[in-house]
Amino acid sequence: MADTVADYLLRRLRTWGVEHVFAYPGDGINGILAAWERADDDPRFIQARHEELAAFEAVGYAKFSGEVGVCAATGGPGAIHLLNGLYDAKLDHVPVVAVVGQQASTSLGGAYQQEVDLSSLYKDVAEYVQFVSTPQQLPNALDRAMRTSFARRTVTALIIPNDVQEMTYSPPTHAFKMVPSSVGISEAVTTPAEADLERAAEVLNAGERVAIMVGQGARKAAGEVTAVADVLGAGVSKALLGKDVLPDDLPWVTGAAGLLGTRPSWELMRDCDTLLMIGASFPYSQFLPEYEQARAVQIDIDPTMIGMRYPFEVNLLGDAKATLSALLPRLRRKQDRAWREKVESGVRDWWEVMERRAGVDADPLNPERVFHELSPQLPEDAIITADSGSAANWYARHLRVRGRMRCSLSGTLATMGPGAPYATGAKFAHPDRPVIALVGDGAMQMNGINELITIGQCWREWQDPRVVVGVLNNGDLNQVTWEMRALNGAPQFLPSQRLPEFDYAEFARSAGFRGIRVADPGSVADAWAEALSSDRPCLIDFVTDPAVPPIPPQADWSQVESMAEAMLKGDPDAWSVVTEGVKSKAQEFLPRRR
Repeated sequence: MADTVADYLLRRLRTWGVEHVFAYPGDGINGILAAWERADDDPRFIQARHEELAAFEAVGYAKFSGEVGVCAATGGPGAIHLLNGLYDAKLDHVPVVAVVGQQASTSLGGAYQQEVDLSSLYKDVAEYVQFVSTPQQLPNALDRAMRTSFARRTVTALIIPNDVQEMTYSPPTHAFKMVPSSVGISEAVTTPAEADLERAAEVLNAGERVAIMVGQGARKAAGEVTAVADVLGAGVSKALLGKDVLPDDLPWVTGAAGLLGTRPSWELMRDCDTLLMIGASFPYSQFLPEYEQARAVQIDIDPTMIGMRYPFEVNLLGDAKATLSALLPRLRRKQDRAWREKVESGVRDWWEVMERRAGVDADPLNPERVFHELSPQLPEDAIITADSGSAANWYARHLRVRGRMRCSLSGTLATMGPGAPYATGAKFAHPDRPVIALVGDGAMQMNGINELITIGQCWREWQDPRVVVGVLNNGDLNQVTWEMRALNGAPQFLPSQRLPEFDYAEFARSAGFRGIRVADPGSVADAWAEALSSDRPCLIDFVTDPAVPPIPPQADWSQVESMAEAMLKGDPDAWSVVTEGVKSKAQEFLPRRR
């Protein structure tokens, strides 16, 4: 039997080294599904519970493997459902290729069932999107999609009508208007011009109080960042997507920056006179130094992202590792280490504050304690995912990365729902490593519950079966509630914010997990220990207090009082919020241990 276009599609994906495709079936890709059966499920078809979850799984796989994630769906509604996960990939600069079906080419333009103009729909999310109309077109279209996605760390898409999928495959010939193609791409190492490196060194050498911010683009340059920070006597803060670039046990690493960040990171930016930003597209300029306060240098591999966020004096276009290696010999070691010592003192004080805040009583559990108790128990090779919402606050502030740990969340789109499917993608990327997903109850009810079914189906094939899902069960869409209070001066609106009660642990048990429910503060550490030593996936339902405030790092008493005043206008949980806010803020003013 001659190969069809669908047969060749799967063969070409195998040639590219694709081992998994995260997908959901539908008649728009029936030709590809039939080819999958003939190919003995190679590459592996990972069936998600929903196309959005398939896209998130592909994003998680790409984030933690460094390879291109591939997802597939039928046309019409299936292709539409992929979009949220694909936008997550686009905004976080993650390589993902989407293969989507379409109605038969003979019907297009006829208002046929499930006919959607997918080329128009995908033209914003995908940097390269191509409608495949003939067999000879496929190799070039697929190769360009894979290469573009990998090289530009972005989303690309192929749209293949179902009748084209079933056509007999024939390659492009050596003829006019044929476009042959080939597989593979090498990674390029870009470094700036010598003159620009000299200008950057002049700025950095002139500074007395140097601050460095790193993002995910610096992940392969941890050694070089450390060396530069040592020479310059600098403190280093981390954009949220760069949380795993440097370990948090380094005394001059100030932790996450921004609204979800730490007080030392805020102070680092507030007091510096020089800024070096490396591989970060950190969007919150109000958490960077005041304009004209600091001279600044940026290093980034992406020309579309460089020179943004701050009036940088020198913009270095290049690979972070190579650029820092070239820059380092030009830097002069700063003999006065007073700035570094001040930074380190602030970091020590901060971790004391966080320990005390985790110990504050709440009703029934303080969510900060949940994260604080997890941090020292994390295996050195753990992969941690977090969902959007208040869980992201505690993830950003309390978890101390060390060893080979990797972690991520939806950094730029900040969409709800990727925490659990990221974990699935991570396990297929690293089946021998433990994965922990930290998810709020809103995200669990949105789609996380369904992801448990997929994990329950797959975990037995993973070398390390540990997938731990920690659920913050506070019955509230907590982050939005706090934003209403703090940003809009509005009380909690119960019809929009309250969540239905749900037994997450019992549902997890029905999906093959170990399920644990914790409402006693003294049981938090033991629950994490039990989950991390489990012989199967485990879900812990932590019953947490929604009144514990995610106070931003720069908040002062006047801001706390303003928020309390707004809540007292009619917030149903006003007294609890005021009480917990005062107790939490007070931890910053207690005497420090020396």
